[in-house]
Amino acid sequence: MTDINQRIAARLRALRQAQGWSLDRAAQATGVSKAMLGQIERGESSPTVATLWKIAAGFHVSFSGLLEETPADDGALLRSSVGGDWPTDDGSIQVRTLFPFDPALGSEFLVVELQPGACHQSVPHAAGVTEHVIPLNGTLEICVDGIWQSVACGEGLRFAADRPHAYRNGGSAPLLFHNLITYRGK
Repeated sequence: MTDINQRIAARLRALRQAQGWSLDRAAQATGVSKAMLGQIERGESSPTVATLWKIAAGFHVSFSGLLEETPADDGALLRSSVGGDWPTDDGSIQVRTLFPFDPALGSEFLVVELQPGACHQSVPHAAGVTEHVIPLNGTLEICVDGIWQSVACGEGLRFAADRPHAYRNGGSAPLLFHNLITYRGK
């Protein structure tokens, strides 16, 4: 079992125990099957981005909170490099942590790569969660409340992420974007 899978397994188990939830109850809250949750807790499965988002949303925690240690905040500068690579089942999207969730700031900062022609439906987050999306190359299409909007490199879009939303790359090259997610009340 890899170090990151061990952290995810321990974090999932701790979250479930803190809630007093059985695997059945956790499956209901997350939309992830009881069998898959058990495999993740035992370190027998490496969850995809979609599965991790479902677990995070079901437990009302940040995405990176399942993956990364919270950085120590000693008031000094914090330098980060891109962390773990979390692809979807089909490899159409990869999410990497640049700055993991910081409780003092209530945010996490991700780098996302979306393959050409890919469309990724995101799980709605908890109430009060906001996403700030900034394409680093090309043009990203983002759908919020059923309305698609184009966001070009050098632009950004902020939206309430507690509703269904999607990302689409209509270009012919992989598209990179930054995603700053803020969790109000965390």
